[in-house]
Amino acid sequence: MSTSIPEITLNDGVTLPVIGFGTYKLNGNEGADAINNAINAGYRLIDTAYNYENEGTVGEAVRRSSVPREELRITSKLPGRYQAYDKAVTTIQESLYRANLDYYDLYLIHWPNPNQGNYVEAWQALIDAKKWGMIRSIGVCNFLPEHMERLEKETGTKPSINQIELHPFFNQEHQRVWHEEHNVKTESWSPLARASAVLQNETIRKIANHHDKSISQVILRWHYQLGAVPIPKSTSPERQLENLSIFDFSLNETEMNMILELTRPDGRINDQDPATYEEF
Repeated sequence: MSTSIPEITLNDGVTLPVIGFGTYKLNGNEGADAINNAINAGYRLIDTAYNYENEGTVGEAVRRSSVPREELRITSKLPGRYQAYDKAVTTIQESLYRANLDYYDLYLIHWPNPNQGNYVEAWQALIDAKKWGMIRSIGVCNFLPEHMERLEKETGTKPSINQIELHPFFNQEHQRVWHEEHNVKTESWSPLARASAVLQNETIRKIANHHDKSISQVILRWHYQLGAVPIPKSTSPERQLENLSIFDFSLNETEMNMILELTRPDGRINDQDPATYEEF
């Protein structure tokens, strides 16, 4: 089955579907099957990372799929321990070798690691890798506005996208406004808060019942209407299809605000603050 998904255009002209598929902890043959099922269901944006240790699994799913490579958008990410320029270039190459791909559609710096202070070096490596044809679009994850402002100031190039923790318990209002003002697209990791208490929330349940939709569908529709690109993960073919089926209803302003009001000061899943958190 194929589902038509709207697309957005990034600030460098690359297009992405408005919803993607996360692959964290999808490894080996079972992982390749789950990702291939997702592609068959209609997902075209597939998200992985060097530190997920499953770039090879994603590459295998791409090879198993009957969908042409050029119709897919494959993302990977540079880990913190390889942000020095030469290491970053080598790691991007290794990412491609692991997946047996000629290029990534989107490659991101996974975390800024500000205490190390190497993220501008890493960004220059991504800029050069794009020039060399290894990457089509370059972006970041978990970067604060001041990190992205420094990237543009020192290299002349700003990210096309910033993948951030975003879900009803942590709505990232300030960050999303900055993205919109600076033409950087927002992508949501853990859009369903990793199946936490958000899926039991009575406010969202009432909205879901009103629309005859699941709680997950309402949350993913909320992301879409915020202008964010969610990347939910599921190994269930039925749930994969359910998560894509969010384009036949809409939330009104009151419902959107009801979900926005669920945000919490301590809403981060693992208290990973990009201002201090170091990822290796």
